[in-house]
Amino acid sequence: MTAAASATHADPPTDLWPAPYARGAVDATVTVPGSKSVTNRALVLAALASEPGWLRRPLRSRDTLLMAEALRTLGVRIEETVSSSSAAGSPDVSGEAWRVLPSPLRGPATVDVGNAGTVMRFLPPVAALADGPVRFDGDPRSHERPLHGVIDALRALGARVDDEGRGALPMTVHGAGGLDGGTVEIDASSSSQFVSALLLSAPRFNQGVEVRHVGSRLPSLPHIRMTVDMLRAVGAQVDEPEHGGAPNVWRVAPSALRGRDLVIEPDLSNAQPFLAAALVTGGRVTVPDWPARTTQPGDALREIFTEMGGSCELTEAGLTFTGTGRIHGIDVDLGEVGELTPGIAAVAALADSPSTLRGVAHLRLHETDRLAALTKEINELGGDVTETEDGLHIRPRPLHGGVFHTYHDHRMATAGAIIGLAVEGVEIEDVATTAKTLPDFPRMWTEMLGA
Repeated sequence: MTAAASATHADPPTDLWPAPYARGAVDATVTVPGSKSVTNRALVLAALASEPGWLRRPLRSRDTLLMAEALRTLGVRIEETVSSSSAAGSPDVSGEAWRVLPSPLRGPATVDVGNAGTVMRFLPPVAALADGPVRFDGDPRSHERPLHGVIDALRALGARVDDEGRGALPMTVHGAGGLDGGTVEIDASSSSQFVSALLLSAPRFNQGVEVRHVGSRLPSLPHIRMTVDMLRAVGAQVDEPEHGGAPNVWRVAPSALRGRDLVIEPDLSNAQPFLAAALVTGGRVTVPDWPARTTQPGDALREIFTEMGGSCELTEAGLTFTGTGRIHGIDVDLGEVGELTPGIAAVAALADSPSTLRGVAHLRLHETDRLAALTKEINELGGDVTETEDGLHIRPRPLHGGVFHTYHDHRMATAGAIIGLAVEGVEIEDVATTAKTLPDFPRMWTEMLGA
């Protein structure tokens, strides 16, 4: 089934979760678990380092556990502990910690990617460094998600990859214990992860790598900036467009990588539904430990949700977002922060004026076709959403209760929960899919509401 088809068809509803309806303004402090994007990048870099490293407060979710288990399958030791010690410069990082001890990468091995884009895209270049074949497979939806950018690039850099011409999973990377590297051109317009995948392993390539993006607009640039910043933090030399390099060209020199003692930031994109709750109910939500400087796309919520009718204050205690009881429509380009689209669409469906969300055509290739799915699910609750070439146009209308299908997409589930705050009778199908990046979401949501 194609992505578009899967988003316009839903299985008979099972495991329906009644989305809590807010009967007043929320007033809560919500501690959000660690960033999936940072955790999975940190795991890859620690596995490729020349010395052990620590990840403190890592996210434990389906996607990150899949990444950790995949690296273990390739021979990397990852020890999970409860730590009361501190990383350098951090006064209190008690809680869970993962110690990563790099080892020679080996095959044969089989990697289960689930439906995690970071696992299916970041690990094939790592597998090219292993000694032996590594097979990649995952959930049925993973077979529909594009991998051609990584597969074609690896072949151009000297790796042998068997995918039977699909440009997608399942596939096998025949590791030869190393990779020459060099210059490669890719079209990463469908996913910035194609660029990040090559950059993360590049220091271990014999010649490093020069990645040239040759397609149309490159989405989700903050995630590439995150990759570059994290590479530099472990000793890699990276030239990028924003620092005097050529447009859409990234260069990573070959080098050894240091082990790092890293405290994982809260996942700011996963903070979105809780901030949205303040906006929708005219309440107040504080998210502790919100970083003053970050490359996470979720930081854009401060500006976007303020424009939609709220206000925020960043202090040492974290970010406090306050709603006014009114929600305004917005015309916004979300090309760099596409993962925020489902939550913004949910809020926009409750606004007092129309919204246009632009620059997110690539969302048709995510966990599901998010543009088709959002259109269908909001409209079936009485909304008026129209797909455009690169986004959504949302005209607010009175909504009613009903089943909100998720298509095994965690951000669809949280979008439905946001709507349920203001619309009685919304039931979320398969809310457990939120465990992909936000374990225990239903409990966190009901506790936020004081239930």
